[in-house]
Amino acid sequence: MDIKQLWLNIQDLWGTLDQHPLLHSSLALMLLLVIALVLGRVARYLMLHATKMLGRQPALHWINDFRHNKVFHRLAQMTPSLVIQFGLRLVPELSKTSLNFLGNVALAFTILFLLLAFSALLSALLDIYARTEHARTRSIKGYVQLTKLVLYVLGAIIIVATLIDRSPLLLLSGLGAMSAVIILVYKDTLLSFVASVQLTSNDMLRVGDWIEVPQVGADGDVVDITLHTVKVQNFDKTIVSIPTWRLMSESFKNWRGMQQSGGRRIKRSLFIDASGVRFIRDDEEQKLSQVHLLTDYIGRKQAELKAWNEAQGNVAAMSANRRRMTNIGTFRAYALAYLKSHPEIQPGMTCMVRQMQTTAQGIPLEIYCFTSTTAWADYERIQGDIFDYLLAVLPEFGLSLYQQPSGGDLRAGLLPAMLGASHIIPDAEKHIM
Repeated sequence: MDIKQLWLNIQDLWGTLDQHPLLHSSLALMLLLVIALVLGRVARYLMLHATKMLGRQPALHWINDFRHNKVFHRLAQMTPSLVIQFGLRLVPELSKTSLNFLGNVALAFTILFLLLAFSALLSALLDIYARTEHARTRSIKGYVQLTKLVLYVLGAIIIVATLIDRSPLLLLSGLGAMSAVIILVYKDTLLSFVASVQLTSNDMLRVGDWIEVPQVGADGDVVDITLHTVKVQNFDKTIVSIPTWRLMSESFKNWRGMQQSGGRRIKRSLFIDASGVRFIRDDEEQKLSQVHLLTDYIGRKQAELKAWNEAQGNVAAMSANRRRMTNIGTFRAYALAYLKSHPEIQPGMTCMVRQMQTTAQGIPLEIYCFTSTTAWADYERIQGDIFDYLLAVLPEFGLSLYQQPSGGDLRAGLLPAMLGASHIIPDAEKHIM
């Protein structure tokens, strides 16, 4: 078949299509759709390939964030709908109603992919911001989520208005009449947004903070702050999701100040058995003065007590009229000197050993100091070592720790009495007989 014959066949086919306008316009629409899809694929390939090449340059590394969040992919998806919008005018014998309807559908798809591209752009900007220093103290994730929510609501209104060929202002006016219903439906969202603004602006919460919210069973690190929830990973690796507004309506404890200070507090008491408290004898003073942590204390205390007793005159001869050192006071001084000389106790923070109000469980001696680290494992190790040593050194001062009687203590105390009673009863029976 030569070219002339082929051209004649095409003319015959075209004449046949002119006699069937519906078939003619349908085939033209299908051809337009195929061209739009092909151009969409081409635009997608060219855009992604070009951005991939540009993203390899260090100065344009932010393009990789755009690619990862599919910003360029969403923009390329707009190509088919744009081609259809401008190509519909070239479709022959297409009625005005069909042209208007198909144009509105294509425009709705264009708006949809534009909204998705803008949403992806916000996600990419959030990823870029997360790598900055400000992200450690100011989280904008809640604001981004709220912006997306508003964007989707407005986009849905515009798309619906486009499909029904009405002004978006008409739908917005109806939306204003439903504001009460909207406020009721999105009450938690609005409360969470206000709470998120207050938490962020007042620097009350950051990602990575250790917080404690006993009302919801949260005690761990903040791993994510979103518009609606704050995710906390407890130390047992469970995740607790707390509504953002609850952190403003209820109190919570933030341990950030402790972590930033560089020291974690030890506040624990030793309960001393009151029956072991007494004055120190002269030979014990001589022995304890050889302890290097007590040498200065005992020398200073002996001089102070000697001056005070000499000032009392003859009345100091009576034991009740003169001052003497006690074993519990000396132990308190020793414990304080031990803490101040400990290499893992923070020297610039409060350090003291104080005697609390006597209770039924003994005399509490409270150890109050700060470790030089805030790491949990190291803190527990330091605290355990300190109390292990102080418990072991108590007998050197004639003191013991108070402990409630156990079953073994009761048996040991009652057994001699029971054995003595078993001898007395037979003797009494023998005497009666």
